Amino acid sequence: MDLILWRHAEAEDLEETEDGGGADLSRRLTHKGERQAARMASWLDRQLPDGVRVFSSPAVRTEQTVIALGRKYRLRDELRPDGSVDGLLSVAQWPEARQAALIVGHQPTLGQTVAHLLGLQEAECSIRKGAVWWLRQREKNGRLQTVVLTVQTPELL
Repeated sequence: MDLILWRHAEAEDLEETEDGGGADLSRRLTHKGERQAARMASWLDRQLPDGVRVFSSPAVRTEQTVIALGRKYRLRDELRPDGSVDGLLSVAQWPEARQAALIVGHQPTLGQTVAHLLGLQEAECSIRKGAVWWLRQREKNGRLQTVVLTVQTPELL
């Protein structure tokens, strides 16, 4: 199974939101973030396998990021900024699903998920805004392994 983790692109700071800094979920992408999302979406659209399932946090900035991809997606509360690794893996149905899953979400949950799957310390993995980590679970010599297929940032596209 492939698990593709996409962190939302650059968003407004809390104090820049219209409500004066109250609602984290209503933060929008900046102009730079919109460009980051478009670049990454263009790259992803060429790479994603057929039948990929796409899920997003209900936060405005993640939904704006996934909209750039131009594919059907589902909003899931488990992917909110305060979500957990277990919640994310449950949404993705990792590792049982037959189809790949693309998750558009937040730090620190995305980095914690990568760290968990690769056996790293949680603090050792931070995902840049707009970046994608593509992981695959495979069996080799009778053992299950999680491998990193690619890490891509919008700045390198």
